[in-house]
Amino acid sequence: MGAGIFGLSIAWELAQRGAKVRVVEVARPGAGSSGGLVGAMQPHVPEQWNDKKQFQLESLLMAQAWWQAVEAAGGQSSGYARLGRLQAVSDEVGLELAQRRAESARELWQGQAVWQLVRATGGWEPPSPSGWLIRDTLSARLHPRMALTALLAALASKCIQVEDGDSPGDGTVIWATGVDGLRAMGQGDGVKGQALSLALDQRRLPQIYADGLHIVPHADGTIGIGSTSERTWENAHSTDGQLDAMHQKAIALLPVLAKAPLLHRWAGLRPRAKSRAPLLGPWPGRPGHFVANGGFKIGFGVAPKIATTMSELILDGFDAIPPSFHT
Repeated sequence: MGAGIFGLSIAWELAQRGAKVRVVEVARPGAGSSGGLVGAMQPHVPEQWNDKKQFQLESLLMAQAWWQAVEAAGGQSSGYARLGRLQAVSDEVGLELAQRRAESARELWQGQAVWQLVRATGGWEPPSPSGWLIRDTLSARLHPRMALTALLAALASKCIQVEDGDSPGDGTVIWATGVDGLRAMGQGDGVKGQALSLALDQRRLPQIYADGLHIVPHADGTIGIGSTSERTWENAHSTDGQLDAMHQKAIALLPVLAKAPLLHRWAGLRPRAKSRAPLLGPWPGRPGHFVANGGFKIGFGVAPKIATTMSELILDGFDAIPPSFHT
């Protein structure tokens, strides 16, 4: 149930393993937060390690091969590329903190990615008062809408189409229904986000995180910029002056964006579980029903690992869900 990033990813993984799968969606694929514009897949900082950060690390490391398999099956690009991320270092305190995190990343990231300090050059980068930037090579990007299209094509290659409806019918059921699903369980709600995309082809450059903004060059020649984080709102799907202000802030950070035409404005609710971690596992009191929800801000990044974890649970009875994620 649900054709967002979690539902489609789990369906693909189950189908890969030979399961008979139906995907049922009450609206349309990507109707919730999965249909956004940003697509920043960024790691948590390499410190104060916990099971959530370890799970995310493993998912980010497996993502390239996972998305390549999806693309090969369906013949559609997800826009995935692991091109890293740049962040500014504001002062000496920030510089010392970045150095400590670089040391911890060497241990925690298992030598498969780096968190390092590099000199600012004045090119495609955020303004840095210290003259230094943090560059990590674990961050990746994909275009959310391209990624969903790629998954739909991969599923279609196995004769699986998304069905309209609001009832799962018989059999094992996985509820990946976003904000509505969290509300039904009493386990969370939505946080509104607004984002936009610009026409500027910087597809070979890293994403930028600066002053709370994600600025992400995409494979289709667009730039995704987001997002607001709103706990109260009047209309969950309308954009307003907060998005205009975000656009102007992005231009102030990167003046090259000033002449880039505005293509799309987007607003929607991102599912946030009470724990702020994804919510995975059996639906308590409902035998044969499972939950995969709450991908607040990290949904695309953890989707490959969630897909494999949920398929192992359902098909093999093997429970590798982190304690902090468990229903």
